[in-house]
Order: sequence, then C-alpha cells, then structure tokens
Amino acid sequence: MAVLLAAAVAVAGWGELGHGRSVLKAGVRAVVQLAAVSLVITGVVHSLWLTALFVLLMFAVAVRTAGRRMTEAPGWSWAWAAAPIGAGVLPVLALLLGSRLLPWQGLSIVPVAGILIGGGLTATSLAGRRALDELTQRHGEVEAALALGFEERDARLEICRTAAATSLVPALDQTRTVGLVTLPGAFVGMLLGGASPVAAGAVQLFVLIALLAVESVAIVVVLELVGRGLVRRPLNWRG
Repeated sequence: MAVLLAAAVAVAGWGELGHGRSVLKAGVRAVVQLAAVSLVITGVVHSLWLTALFVLLMFAVAVRTAGRRMTEAPGWSWAWAAAPIGAGVLPVLALLLGSRLLPWQGLSIVPVAGILIGGGLTATSLAGRRALDELTQRHGEVEAALALGFEERDARLEICRTAAATSLVPALDQTRTVGLVTLPGAFVGMLLGGASPVAAGAVQLFVLIALLAVESVAIVVVLELVGRGLVRRPLNWRG
C-alpha cells in the first residue's frame, strides 16, 4: 500500500496534475478512517439505533464533502448538498427496507446505505461543479437568455443542464459493463462469503439499479438548486 500510494503521489506530481498532496492526504485519511471503522463497526451493527446513528454520520460527512466540492461560497451554502443526497438516498433505502429486500440488520444496512450515500455524494459533487463551471464560463449566454425573456432559473438551466447531466455517465457505464469489464464489490464479497452466484448477482443488480435511481434524483435536485441560485459560486471565484 505504501509503494502504491507513493507511486500515485509521484505520478500526480510528475504529470503536474496539481493533486499530489491531495492524493497523499486521501490515502492517509483512508488508512486512519478504515482503521477506526474496523474498531467500531462490530459493535455498531448489532444495534439498530447505533446503526441509524452511523448512517447519519455517513450522510453528514457526504453532505459536507459534496457541498464543499460544489461551491466555495462562505457560510452554510454547502449544506444545500443535503437536499440532493437525501432526496436520492432516503426513498430508495426506505423502499429496500420496507419491501424487506434489505433485512433490518445493521450488517446489511450499513454497507448498502454507504454505497447509496457514496453514489449520491459523487453525483451531487460532479453535477454541482459541472453546472457551476458551465455557468461561470458561459455567463454571457445566461445574460443573453435573460435578454430574450427567459426567467432567471430557466436561463441558468438552459446553459448548465447538459454539462451536469454528464455526471450520470460513470453510473451508466458501470451498469452497462458489469460482468463484462468489472465484477463489483458486492458481487465478489458475497461469492467469497459463500453465497451462490445467482444470489450474488441479484444483490449486485439491485445495488446498481438503486444507484442509478439515487444519482438521477440527486442530479435533478442539484440542477434545481443551481437554477434557483441557492447554490452558487462567490462573485470573486476564479477556479
């Protein structure tokens, strides 16, 4: 792991990607965080109340991370990231639990909730950044649309919707190529745990379809927030 992390940092620096330090910090944080989770997860999953608190913690971290990725505006504007992530994750998780497809057990809820929240985080972060980048770069076109009589929301969405929609491409590609290019973690984990290939495939399938639903909802909500000006960049933002 140390060699791979050093290689990633070196390549990022050599390629002048501007993320060498970020790669190092991300790797070290992953080690610390997974070590901490490994120590507490056994106790957490045996209690539904502790499981719920752990899922809320994951949600809060995802909101903070996605919100700060979207906008550097001062104050609490990053907290709007709770809307797209929550709108995507909560109905899907409720459906899975309500239908009993996902057992009411911490050992089942924590990993699936983590996958869904992670998907919502990625979609929210990418869609928000791409939408705001597009509005920054094509500000003149927004002004032109306003001059033509567009409402402010509609003018923004006309410019940034296509760019934000590309945030769904990774999830689409993952679903299209599953079993052909990649064997995702849930599938492999269940096989290693002794499940049949059919059962492992069924679980992985509902995870992938659930992710598509979560990320689609998240992107739509992000666009609405950007269109209404609730999520925006500071006036002196330069990227």
